Amino acid sequence: MAQRHIKAPDSNQQNIISQITPSRLIPYVQLMRLDRPIGIWLLLFPSWWGLVLGAADVAPLLLAIKMILFACGAIIIRSAGCLYNDMIDKDLDAKVARTKNRPLASKTVSMRQAYILLFTLLSLGFVILLTLNKATILMGVLSLFFIGTYPLMKRITYWPQAFLGLTMNWGVLMGVTATKGTITFSGILLYSIGFFWTLGYDTIYAHQDKDDDLFAGIKSTALALGNHSKLWVSLFYFLSVSILCLLPIFEGFPLVFFIVPALVSALFLYQILSLDINSPKSCLRIFNLNKWVGILIFCGIFLTKILYS
Repeated sequence: MAQRHIKAPDSNQQNIISQITPSRLIPYVQLMRLDRPIGIWLLLFPSWWGLVLGAADVAPLLLAIKMILFACGAIIIRSAGCLYNDMIDKDLDAKVARTKNRPLASKTVSMRQAYILLFTLLSLGFVILLTLNKATILMGVLSLFFIGTYPLMKRITYWPQAFLGLTMNWGVLMGVTATKGTITFSGILLYSIGFFWTLGYDTIYAHQDKDDDLFAGIKSTALALGNHSKLWVSLFYFLSVSILCLLPIFEGFPLVFFIVPALVSALFLYQILSLDINSPKSCLRIFNLNKWVGILIFCGIFLTKILYS
């Protein structure tokens, strides 16, 4: 008889946020995934990529303020997105071993309480959005379409990870418009880099739940690609790095910038060689490494813009 995989934990009680939060508020922390901040980093860094494309065009203090605003926005919108996702998926989550103890699936938090929290988060996010220029406000409003429809994708397509790629990296375009005032071709390149990157790392993440997803009728690239997933993730990562190599051509970056795609490629290669798609713990560990990809690309663009512009 085949041995059932041990599920990776869905919440991190060792996280400092969980340790300092009063016990009665822990369910709300879990709803917003504040105990698992990796999602904040994966949402934030693409928006910072877009911001620092215009680093040479704005005053340093103004750039710093915009980065802080985007950081606050990333925390709020990621929290709202996770909460909304749980509200939509509470019945599906109850059928999946890793997610059955989530506050809404386990009825620790009521739907009324969830709606109040969602309204509060969206209101805070809107206030932050209003501090930015008109183009960025428009892009922020458009992002609600992706945020609102993403949780439905796993019901109708085996490629919800592609839709997540469009959603998670929308901040790139918002970052570009916040400093440039309009969407640039380099911004579109960065958006494409993020899209294929997300398609890769979220396919890895989806392998944690593939057994339960199959039972519950949830669709994912992990199920669509099956045992060929590592090959496909390699392709997604290759496309992401290839587009990253085009960025210096259109931005006039010096050759030293190619250190960035080289380091990113090394990280991607390590992920592929280390990944065991049949081990949820391995999938979660490799998934979490992707914050370093975001950091590398951010530092590469920022330093290049500051030092060579």
